[in-house]
Amino acid sequence: MTDWARVRADGYAVPTDRPLTDLVAELSGLLRSPDPVTRDAHGYAVLATWIGRGVLSADQLRELGDEMVTRFADPEIQTRTFAPLILDSIVSAGVFEPSWVPPFERWYVAEEDLRGYDAKLGWLHAVAHGADLLGTLGLHPAVEPVQMLRLGIGRLLTPTSYVLRDLEDDRLGYALAVTMTRADLAEIDAVDWLDPVLRALATPPVEGITPEVTNTLRTLRALYLLVDHGTRLPGANLPTRIPHRDQVKSKLTEVVRIVTPHYL
Repeated sequence: MTDWARVRADGYAVPTDRPLTDLVAELSGLLRSPDPVTRDAHGYAVLATWIGRGVLSADQLRELGDEMVTRFADPEIQTRTFAPLILDSIVSAGVFEPSWVPPFERWYVAEEDLRGYDAKLGWLHAVAHGADLLGTLGLHPAVEPVQMLRLGIGRLLTPTSYVLRDLEDDRLGYALAVTMTRADLAEIDAVDWLDPVLRALATPPVEGITPEVTNTLRTLRALYLLVDHGTRLPGANLPTRIPHRDQVKSKLTEVVRIVTPHYL
């Protein structure tokens, strides 16, 4: 087995004593580990760095992407939640397969374990890691931006007993804002994806504000700030203005005012 701590200490240089395919397979296996150091500091850190540096060929990235997609159905939470991170790295590196999108969408809405951090497993971050991939797909020209916006709101409105606590709402808010920078996003699509929230809030639940409503409102408040001030895209130094900014702000205000009229 490779000494991955040494690899990291050597600036993530690729070991020369084993074939690259074997090294990638080992790293992919580490992403399943329940040990957070093995999974995050070694498996993810090394693999994502190599992907970003162009160490893997396009064919290797496609094969790795196909493997990550199968993990959305894995019984282990850490295996499921690290799959979108690697897919995010792969798509960001310029390799994309349309077949990867539907399995991701199904998992993101259906995932029930929304813990950010676990004392034994470390960072899990299903919502945040999925948001990172959502934002990257939202910028991809082969993906309709409104598709990712609807996915984000679908994730937020799915009933849950868990209130997000580790800045997952900010990560998802940023992903939605990034998606909304697309110049080809039609004005009607830029606002109509919020209609499910209006419908959900129209009849307040008798048991009080549910966790999914809390999660949704927090995320949309973060989104409002990014829409108002502009959103800094990955690698950019200056913020990008969001098309249909005024219309989006008006719709977000309409949504938030239902529950917190004293804010606006």
